[in-house]
Amino acid sequence: MGKKDSIPVLEVEKLTVSYETELGVYQAVRDISFSIKSHESFGLVGESGSGKSTVALAIVRYLASNGRVTGGNVRFHGTDIYSLPMNKLRSFWGSKIGMVYQNPQAALNPTITIGRQLAEMGKTHLGMSDREARQKACEILGMVAMPDPESVIERYPYQLSGGMLQRCVIAMALITRPELLIMDEPTTGLDVTTQAVILDLIADLKKKFDSAILYITHNLAVVANICNRIGVLYAGNLMEQGTTQQVVSGSKHPYTFKLLDCVPRFEHGRKKQLLSVIPGSIPRLDEIPRGCVFAPRCSLAERTCRAVRPPLIEIEQNHYTSCRLWERVHELEAEKPEAIADGALEDIPFLKVTGVKKYYPARVKGGGIFGRRKKYIKSVDGVTLWVNKGRTLGIVGESGSGKTTLARVISGLAGATSGNIELDGEQLGKTVQERKQEQLRNIQMVFQNPETSLNPYHTIAETVGRPIMLMGKSNKKEIQDRVIRLLNAVKLSSHYYNRLPGELSGGEKQRVAIARAFASTPGLVILDEPLSSLDVSVQGSLLNLLIELQLQSATSYIFISHDLAVVQHISDWVVVMYLGHIVEWGDAVKVLKPPFHPYTEALLSAIPVIDNKGVRMRIRLEGSVPSAVDIPPGCRFNTRCPRKQGNICETEEPPWQEGEGGHWIRCHIPMDKLNKLQQPIADKI
Repeated sequence: MGKKDSIPVLEVEKLTVSYETELGVYQAVRDISFSIKSHESFGLVGESGSGKSTVALAIVRYLASNGRVTGGNVRFHGTDIYSLPMNKLRSFWGSKIGMVYQNPQAALNPTITIGRQLAEMGKTHLGMSDREARQKACEILGMVAMPDPESVIERYPYQLSGGMLQRCVIAMALITRPELLIMDEPTTGLDVTTQAVILDLIADLKKKFDSAILYITHNLAVVANICNRIGVLYAGNLMEQGTTQQVVSGSKHPYTFKLLDCVPRFEHGRKKQLLSVIPGSIPRLDEIPRGCVFAPRCSLAERTCRAVRPPLIEIEQNHYTSCRLWERVHELEAEKPEAIADGALEDIPFLKVTGVKKYYPARVKGGGIFGRRKKYIKSVDGVTLWVNKGRTLGIVGESGSGKTTLARVISGLAGATSGNIELDGEQLGKTVQERKQEQLRNIQMVFQNPETSLNPYHTIAETVGRPIMLMGKSNKKEIQDRVIRLLNAVKLSSHYYNRLPGELSGGEKQRVAIARAFASTPGLVILDEPLSSLDVSVQGSLLNLLIELQLQSATSYIFISHDLAVVQHISDWVVVMYLGHIVEWGDAVKVLKPPFHPYTEALLSAIPVIDNKGVRMRIRLEGSVPSAVDIPPGCRFNTRCPRKQGNICETEEPPWQEGEGGHWIRCHIPMDKLNKLQQPIADKI
């Protein structure tokens, strides 16, 4: 890979990993080579099943019992990891190599305080006393920007938010100042603001420590913002490798090009448009093609591509590709879909939500019976909105803002404390038990995790067919035909008819969930974070699917997400929620360009952008969303607002201000003043 100025912290050379199964031995990773120097971060990206986590586990020699390194080697500061005896390797795991996993809940012991878990690292690997280890735990929590470390070390994991837990896991990995830090999807599933804080933290740590960082993710925008170099992995093969600029702005492999094209971009004057997607799916380990592994999904592929596996070649300094047709990659530009006709629909409200509140009782210390007084968790606190027929309303905000609770109230899964909900001119009962069958049929919901919303013991036919049966259509042939049509509509063949959810990928399960939602021909579908844990390629195909289904059926959507780029891509109108309130709402294009509410401004600033040209204004919100039990007086955003005006924000609730084209903001700062303050970032989004 060229001459090295110094010995890298990590060298992976021609690494091949195989798994022994009942059906044979299969290679999960083949001939992977890369290196990382001190102070450098290397991003390893690719779809689920590409072998990213296998590479990470092979590096630390922590493969499953049926996994074997069958070729190549891994060197840490020039020492072959696989030549070390186990006792020496164990000391490396804690003191020299740190690892941060995707799910901090699984990485922390729920029965032991954060302080004890951190202190154990210091005592085991640094020989510290109890007092020294505790002091070190507080110090390292401070370094990862944890608020009030002295209090946090006394808490248990369940008492912390997702962002705080992830900081604890990073602190645990850093307490021994490791020379290599491996981060496996550390921000997947986090709010955009929390993700931004964690990414800033990683960038700062790279400067403060001498660590080399291996960052594993399927999110190209994330690695584009924090990594010096990127390797693109597909089906166990390295497709492309180079500097971030080379890979992002001048990709020379069709797979990289298509991955970048799957990501929604902010477009100020946009109309609904389908995303470019990658046809097919990543091959199974027992179905790896003989030639180029990407050839079955590549529109440029020729006969030679399918017969001979291309090597990784250097096409410019430090830029490598395994595509023999790399000079023709630019031809893929012509495959980008054009804007689609956005049906001519009248602006008729299909759903009306007026003054809806949802309070949950909460017991707090002080007064009342047995020394406690009754207070309420104000999850949704006076929300008014509407959704037009055949249109999409996007709802964005951090965790704790009330998005999901509002969705549950609209769907009847949770009864409103007060307020009114109308569907197609007819008032709805508070809960599903109080609603007519036709009203239940007319509202369907797609949840974030299809793993928990699909019955693992029911076939796909039973799952999708049940809503049809409940509509009164008892003819088996009619139900079967309708199920197959629905599967075809969500781009699944009839071969899926008798399969169980366990036989499907995450994206396929979500397609089944969408097919089930459309089975009763609803007028409104509520989609609660339906794409957040999926690969960008799967996200793109599902976004296209939702747009196509809406155009065909004139179904209204409520689309809930913390990803503003996705929301803007699919939505006609956008609502921004904070602590149970709507703080901004209006046309999707107008809401996401100045003037916007300071909270919306912070959300936009936090989004990692792939093709970020120039310096973006960085706004990072301090602390977490306040408790919905003790809502701050005045503007409820005042405790975190970077544009706070003083006493008025702390004492008076802000008024609604109307801008152009039905754009509304709830803020004390006049819209013309906000526009001047925010204009510098207008062209950076």
